[in-house]
Amino acid sequence: MPVYSEQILQRARRLGAATLHEAAGRIGALPSGIKPVEKAMVLCGPAFTVHCPALSNLQIHHALYHARPGDILVVHVSGGTEAGYWGDILNEAALARGLGGLVIDGGVRDTAGLSKMDFPVFSNGVCIRGTGKDYEAVAWLNEGVRMGEVVIRAGDLIMGDRDGVVAIPAERVEDVVIAGEAREADETRKIQLIRQGARTIDLYGFVNGAPAAITPGAPFRGRG
Repeated sequence: MPVYSEQILQRARRLGAATLHEAAGRIGALPSGIKPVEKAMVLCGPAFTVHCPALSNLQIHHALYHARPGDILVVHVSGGTEAGYWGDILNEAALARGLGGLVIDGGVRDTAGLSKMDFPVFSNGVCIRGTGKDYEAVAWLNEGVRMGEVVIRAGDLIMGDRDGVVAIPAERVEDVVIAGEAREADETRKIQLIRQGARTIDLYGFVNGAPAAITPGAPFRGRG
């Protein structure tokens, strides 16, 4: 069960993936190839993790009926990226269950329809190759999965938008949201100053110790 409130969830959604990633100490960024099938799609909710065998989506079907409304299905496909694990049938089923979205490190298909439906789908690509139903394979539901350098556990906060997807450990969500809001406020202030003529190198202190002029033919370093 997530240890953060619905209010915190809504505040996280307003911040976006990049801000949460930075506020958490630059952790949790899933592989950059995972993007929404339609740019305006946004998802934010607790992870329900699925570790399925390559080229089988049987476990995803079962996950739909174990996940709770609002959960984000986070599906690891064991390296079998060249397949379409998700399409219009599963999308309709997820909508009927009230789930919050899908993040998968494999492919999806039927994207003409998926892009128009009110269910956010983030995938590693689009692939028409079909999947089978591997009844004998070892698989896990709601256990940790790894995507890129990130281990995602059940209940971790998943936030996705057009920039990408971030996973924040459940026990850190509230602190990260507070830090993210402070970061947003600081960036708003800096933008106002830039519009008034301030320089980024002054605002961030980059000018201290930096060369005051360019020396032809010499490398430029941030500190003299």
